[in-house]
Amino acid sequence: MNTQLKEKINISVDTIKKLSEVDLADLCNITEQAISAGGGFGWLRVPTREVLNTYWNKTTDDKLCNLVVGRLNGVIAGTLQLSYEAANIESRKNIAQIKRHFVAPWARGYGLAKSMIDFAEEKAKEDNIKSIQLAVRETQEAAVTLFSNKGYKIWGENPYYAFINGSFIKGIYFFKNL
Repeated sequence: MNTQLKEKINISVDTIKKLSEVDLADLCNITEQAISAGGGFGWLRVPTREVLNTYWNKTTDDKLCNLVVGRLNGVIAGTLQLSYEAANIESRKNIAQIKRHFVAPWARGYGLAKSMIDFAEEKAKEDNIKSIQLAVRETQEAAVTLFSNKGYKIWGENPYYAFINGSFIKGIYFFKNL
C-alpha cells in the first residue's frame, strides 16, 4: 500500500522593520541557497555570513525600503524589497521599485512569489504609490513570466544590464500602474 502524506502549507506575507535572530538566520540561509541556484539578486558567489548579516541589517535600517518577506509554515522562504524615493524627489515620490525579489529553491511552486507581489502592491497603494517599476535579467525566465502574468508591462530592454561569466546579459524593464 502506497501512502502519500499531504503536507499542510501555510503561506504568510508581512514586512519586517526589525530583525530577530531567527529571521536574520532565515534570510541569510535563503540568500545563500538562491545565489547557489543562480538567482541571488546580483550576487554571483555566496558571500560570507558576516556580509549577509550586515546586508540584511542595513536593509531593515533603510526607512525608504519595505522588506517584504514570505513565509512557509512560519519560516522565511522568500523576500522582495519595495523601495520608495525620498519625499524631496517630488517627481518620483509616487513611484516605487521592486528590487531583489526571490524565493528559496525549496519553497518554489507554492505561490509565495505571487503572494509577495500582491502584498507589495497593496502596501504601495496604501502609501499612495501610483506605479511600480522593476528590472529582471532575461535569463530569469520564471521571473519574466511571473511579472508578465501579474499584469506588469515591458517598457524597455537594456542589452548591457548585467555582466556574468564574461558575457553581457540583457535586462527587461517592467512597470505596472496601480
